[in-house]
This record gives sequence, structure tokens and C-alpha cells, in this order.
Amino acid sequence: MIQTHDSGGVRLLTLDRPDKLNAMTSALYQACADSLAEAADNDAIAAVVLTGAGRAFCAGNDLGELMSAASGESTTSGADQGHAFATFMHAIATFPKAFLAAVNGVGVGIGMTLLPYCDAALIAESARLRGPFVPLGVAPEAGSSATFAAVMGWQRAAYILLSGRWVSAPEAVELGLALEVAPDAEVVERTVALAREIATAGPLGSIVATKALIIAGRSDLVTAAREREDATFASLFGAGVPGTTSAF
Repeated sequence: MIQTHDSGGVRLLTLDRPDKLNAMTSALYQACADSLAEAADNDAIAAVVLTGAGRAFCAGNDLGELMSAASGESTTSGADQGHAFATFMHAIATFPKAFLAAVNGVGVGIGMTLLPYCDAALIAESARLRGPFVPLGVAPEAGSSATFAAVMGWQRAAYILLSGRWVSAPEAVELGLALEVAPDAEVVERTVALAREIATAGPLGSIVATKALIIAGRSDLVTAAREREDATFASLFGAGVPGTTSAF
């Protein structure tokens, strides 16, 4: 479900559901949160890099699990899913060390909306991003109704969220969702190198103190946005989600 590799002060955390394009289930959200919590408490780790196995970074929420829970056909309830998602979001929003992403392929839904929480993200040349919330009949998630505007500006964020269109790798950099574009075969290696540069830039205490200041600057904004989004998503999802075909 996930792979972890620690080296030189950096943890490489790889989503490992390549057959499902690394779509997020409740179990995968929880596993990622647990790994981040362990890294936060591990003095040998100063930075975490998140990436995906196979051709995708993350295809968003597993729609099969969502629909099964909504219909009562799954042992995983909507409340369980909500708790796992909230646990994951808390883990990345409050991660006390450097948090980076190597966007190795398509990023949909949470695969796009988590990027404003990254201290740096590199994106592969062939990668594309999409927030398909309006086409799916639901609302934005992960505080993106506020974080996108913070990094992109109001009009660009509104256009991206309302249209649900694909964003290319160069556009992702232009919009502030990624730091730079990297060749597909090098994106993970380059991101890990960047994470190692940060991890060795100074004492861990200084890294943690600086990250705490960064988090403090956005915490109120993110918390309020997520509360509004959660309520709106629940209302729309409860009314039935039209068009549950693949976002691709």
C-alpha cells in the first residue's frame, strides 16, 4: 500500500497502488498519516518526499470505495472515510519538518489539492493535474477553495476549480503549485536531492522552528476553508453524485 525508504535524513514515501493509479482509500490515507507521524517523531528524518508508484502520482479518492460506502455495501462507512481523510490532512498540514512532492504522473483531486501544503514540489514533464470537483457534482476539498487562491490568485483559482480542466506541468509551475518541471525519469531523484539539501542546510531544531512559523501563517485560513468544504461536500454527496465515471 505504501513504501518507505529512509536515507540521508530524507524519507521517501511512495503510494503503492499502481493498478489503481494510487487512488486513495481510507486505509491508504491512514497509512500515510501514520508514516508522517512516525517521521515527525524520528530525529533522523528532516524531510519527507511523497511520490507515487507507476505512471500516476495520485488519482484522487477511490470512487469505488466512496460509492460502496454511500450505498451501504462496504464495511467502511462514510464516517470512517471522513476520519481517515481528516487524519491525513492534519498530518500534512501540521507536519513539522520539510514536506515535498515528486509528482511523477497524473495528479487528480487530492493528488492536486495537497500540493499547496508542500514546501516544494517538482513535477514530471508528462504529468497533468486536475481538480474534477464540479464535473463530479461535488465541492473542492483539502482547503483548496482558499489555498489555491493564496498561491494562484483569485481568478486563476476560480477558473481552475470551476472548470475542472487539466493543468499541464509548465502551467503547474506558473500557477505556483510546483517549483519546477523535471524530466520524467529524474523527478523523484531530483526531489530527493532537494529534500536532502534542505535536510542538511542547518540544525533540525531550526528546520522545525521555521516550519512552525510557515504553518502558523496558514493554519486559520486552512481550518476555516476545510470546515466549509466538508459541510458543502457532505450536502452535495448526500444528494447523489452524478457522473461517477472516471475523471480521466
